[in-house]
Amino acid sequence: MRATEVVGRWYAEALARPVEILRNYKLSRVRPDSVAGLTVAVVAIPQSIAYASIAGLPPSYGLYAAAVAAIVGSLWGSSRYLATGPTNAISILVLSILTPLAVIGSAEYLMAASVMAVMVGVFCVVFGFAGLGVLVNFASRAVLLGFTAGAGVLIAAGQLKNLLRLDVPRSPHLWHSMAGVAEHLRESHLPSLLLGLGTLAAMVLIARFSKRLPSALMALTGAGIFVAVVGVDRLGVAVVGEIPRSLPRLTTVSLATMWDNDLVGALVMGAMAVSAMGLVEAVSIAREISRQSGERLDINQELVGQGMANIAAGVFSGYACSGSFTRSAINFQSGARTQLSGVFCGVFVLSGVLAFGPAAAFLPRAGLAGMIMVIAYRMVDWHGVRRVVRTSRSETGIMVSTFVATLVFPLEFAVLAGVILSLGIYIYKSSLPTVHTVVPDPTFRHFIERDNAPCCSQLGVINIRGALFFGAASHVEDELLANYEANPGQNHLLLRMHGVHQCDLAGIDVLEGIVRLYRDAGGDVFLVQVRPEVRRIMAASGFEELIGADRFLEQEEAIEWIFEKVIDPAVCIYECEHRVFAECQPLEKHPYDIRLPAYPTRFRFPERQLTVPEFEDALRANRRNGVLIDVRERAEYLQGHLAGAELIPLRHIIEDAEQLPRDRPILLICRSGRRSTRAMHWLLGLGFENVANLKGGLLSWKAMGRPVEVD
Repeated sequence: MRATEVVGRWYAEALARPVEILRNYKLSRVRPDSVAGLTVAVVAIPQSIAYASIAGLPPSYGLYAAAVAAIVGSLWGSSRYLATGPTNAISILVLSILTPLAVIGSAEYLMAASVMAVMVGVFCVVFGFAGLGVLVNFASRAVLLGFTAGAGVLIAAGQLKNLLRLDVPRSPHLWHSMAGVAEHLRESHLPSLLLGLGTLAAMVLIARFSKRLPSALMALTGAGIFVAVVGVDRLGVAVVGEIPRSLPRLTTVSLATMWDNDLVGALVMGAMAVSAMGLVEAVSIAREISRQSGERLDINQELVGQGMANIAAGVFSGYACSGSFTRSAINFQSGARTQLSGVFCGVFVLSGVLAFGPAAAFLPRAGLAGMIMVIAYRMVDWHGVRRVVRTSRSETGIMVSTFVATLVFPLEFAVLAGVILSLGIYIYKSSLPTVHTVVPDPTFRHFIERDNAPCCSQLGVINIRGALFFGAASHVEDELLANYEANPGQNHLLLRMHGVHQCDLAGIDVLEGIVRLYRDAGGDVFLVQVRPEVRRIMAASGFEELIGADRFLEQEEAIEWIFEKVIDPAVCIYECEHRVFAECQPLEKHPYDIRLPAYPTRFRFPERQLTVPEFEDALRANRRNGVLIDVRERAEYLQGHLAGAELIPLRHIIEDAEQLPRDRPILLICRSGRRSTRAMHWLLGLGFENVANLKGGLLSWKAMGRPVEVD
């Protein structure tokens, strides 16, 4: 099947999602879905009125958006439990975007709110059809936490005017709201303040008494009953006003007005911010609930669902919507079985409008303000904030930056800035390979990262994971140089390259510089687990020729080979107190003697370094008067030695050199020739003249097939 046919089929299935849901629906699910829908509607009605007030819109806009978006979002979405409708974060964002464009409450303001909802929906649908649901992952949870915390502060500050019944212009900016309240504070209306605080207290107490009771609905209803009994005129409080007892009407749009007032461009930018925040909010909520329910989400389908919900809300006298965590959690906990629970919720909300719309004439705005303040406080996810602070500095920076930007700058800028900052940090982190020093685990079978673990004084082992390209080369170089500076005696380096999947010339330049650095210090660099594609680049660039093909080692044999060919056992025995590798375990450890000569990086007396045949000739020539000395430790000597060799460990030669015969030839041997070279230089420095060493030690002797004796 062609790719275009697959894509076309997905488009058709995405648009026909309601047909699939209704076709598979069972009548046995009507009761749990309707009960869950009614439970969510009881919470959605007061919330929608409150959120519409936050956005500067009439209560009907919140209720219509809650009903229409719940129905459409459920039918076209992926999640069975996500409850779509007005939310506090989206509402404050809508207020921030629309306030500079039109007067709150005017026809232009209402029209702009609905048009922007349609734009948001179009963006979401396009993102879903384009398969861009993965982009939602780039807006981290820290952005949402920072924005909602800042929005909670703005919402609470914005409700002070209603709580005190002050005639202050509404503003989404914190300093404007607080300055207006402070300027008119003497004009505060005491009955409104008491009514608002009473509603707030009632909501808190009811919620503390029982989590299952609709505390917002009960507190707001109680405030409305109190106003109805005492009388609006007598109390002098401002009320919400009667909600039209009618079904949602089509939004009237004047293209001429929008064009003349330059609304289109401003609304497009605002819609991008609202869609970004709405998608992050909805997908985060859907994922959180899916972890509990085991439901499998289709993120792109959810984008289509959110887009269709916003388009429908904008067309039918509503405003932009998203997923609500509170209502979604209630939907899940109430036993919803399918997406039809959202349809039932929308129907019940519309039924409430038709049945009780006129009763809104007694709902006090001060009581609504008290309820909104509680909601604003609950917006802050304190648990999530603490987790971010404890676990990630970068995400904490994103969260704090978004919070500050929310309070200081226009909200659409704060949202987009948070998303861009998250994306930038993601790109930064993903572009930097990790460079870690590793040591063997207790079984010596695997390498692990372990802080403060003892390290070998001669060999460092480093893991590199990630792309070794121009954007990351300097980072890798800095880390390798830092390791070199931190371990001055560590002149050999083993790079484990299995995690390097890409390498360019900049990366090759870094590796060449490191090789030269270690070789200038008398050491070397070795590589293991180099991927074929990276090895080809190393060969084509000339790096393989520089380092040598024999420096590419096999993973299983690398450490053993380096110990046999490179590591100086004298350092292990006399100078290093750690046993890092398996090869270190059988070595005897002795106190360091400050007189111990250093191993020369280049032989000063090459003529005294004898090959195996030359050493055999020297043994035969000096069979009678020569002295063959093995300078290893006793445990090594017992495992195999040359016939006739006398065991005098290097430390004893240093202590008792004067007791050795100066008039007889002395032939020295050890495992690899390194300790015996040190002994030879020590003796030559003391005036011994007839001294020679077996080049390559016992290893070269065995490699030539020569026999050894075992005690």
